[in-house]
Amino acid sequence: MNKLREIECFIAVAELGSFVKAADALGISKAAVSRTVLELEARLGSRLMQRTTRRLSLTEAGSLYLERCKQIVADLEAADELLSAGAAKPAGLLRINAPVTFGVLHLAPLWPMFLERYPEVELDITLSDRIVDIIDEGYDLAIRIARLADSTLIHRKLTSTSLPICASPAYLEKHGTPSHPHDLARHHVISYSYNQGRDEWQFSGPDGPVSVRVHSRMHANNGDSCVQAALGGVGITRQPTFMIDQYLRSGQLVPILTDFGIPSLGIYAVYPSRAHLPAKVRAMLDFLADAFAQVHWDH
Repeated sequence: MNKLREIECFIAVAELGSFVKAADALGISKAAVSRTVLELEARLGSRLMQRTTRRLSLTEAGSLYLERCKQIVADLEAADELLSAGAAKPAGLLRINAPVTFGVLHLAPLWPMFLERYPEVELDITLSDRIVDIIDEGYDLAIRIARLADSTLIHRKLTSTSLPICASPAYLEKHGTPSHPHDLARHHVISYSYNQGRDEWQFSGPDGPVSVRVHSRMHANNGDSCVQAALGGVGITRQPTFMIDQYLRSGQLVPILTDFGIPSLGIYAVYPSRAHLPAKVRAMLDFLADAFAQVHWDH
């Protein structure tokens, strides 16, 4: 049973006053139109039309039903127009998830510019260092700082960041400066809980890959906490350049083991699907790509 088809046939017959004219307008047979209207009346248990050999008229119930049906069709057309407009023009609520520090330092200053450019878009920003399920939790887009080379997620790379190993001058003066990654096993380390590998740190060096099991005196699931602990002389940490660049430039943190590399992390915009991508999501992807096009934290 196709209720919309029934409504379509009923409206056509009622407005044109003829089954023949309705059939021509709909491009189907007169018998099909007549049968559909009869099935509609049977389903409703009410006669909608009075039929004679000379004319066709609506019953009182038919007149009431016609007005409601026309309103339904108008609402459907309005819904189609809304989506069609939305597909071409950024509008509506855009839900975004991003890591806490990156969101505060580097995304928050961008939101006013985006909202001014797209006045019909509303933003709902959630900051969390936890990896969210963007589909199950209803996000349109998320920012991920990770290695996504083998990921099945749809993503667009914005920029990248290196992960310098560093410590405060006070810590290094007291405990010495490591000259090889293996030396880290004898030092206090401050680890970010969500790091891949956690307490197993991987390096590339002049003689090939190096893997070191570090002793983490402190774990934290927030990078700012790790940085503040390092500034306070608690130990050695590895944090993204976008977070600690200012402390490296000022000398409050000192880079160490610079001859041994740690793979950079990509900074990505991640979204559920390329198919039927809403204009608001596409606008944000392009906006972020432009904003970070000249930003380089992987030095």
